[in-house]
Amino acid sequence: MSETQIDIANIMKAAGGYSGQCFPFIRDGLAHATELVHGSPDQTDELGLVDESRHVDGAQLCLGLRDLAIQRYGLMASTVLNKWGIYETRDFGNIIFALVEANLMRKTDDDSIEDFDRVYDFDEAFQTPCPGPEPIGV
Repeated sequence: MSETQIDIANIMKAAGGYSGQCFPFIRDGLAHATELVHGSPDQTDELGLVDESRHVDGAQLCLGLRDLAIQRYGLMASTVLNKWGIYETRDFGNIIFALVEANLMRKTDDDSIEDFDRVYDFDEAFQTPCPGPEPIGV
């Protein structure tokens, strides 16, 4: 592997044993949450991530990830996330902070891993698909 390649699988494994397959979903979920909060993005960087001025907090990101999972996977959303090792919103935080540590995502000084604690209950959130996205506010 060249030095310029990113080893997502090892980053996810070190973050808590998550599948590297969750990275595209997390990246897309960040873009989705950002669009819900701030509107359509003007531009993205080389990894497909949005400009840092369009920041979302941990709770907003978790809600955007929930919405995207339901859109993509419907009744299988929980099953897919569980297959990747994601069982609660804190897992999203573990993944995000591992990506921050690897310089693949950015955070503000106000962001903390605790922002991802118990944002919603997975069993309730993915029991049946929601009819549509709920506003996640600024």
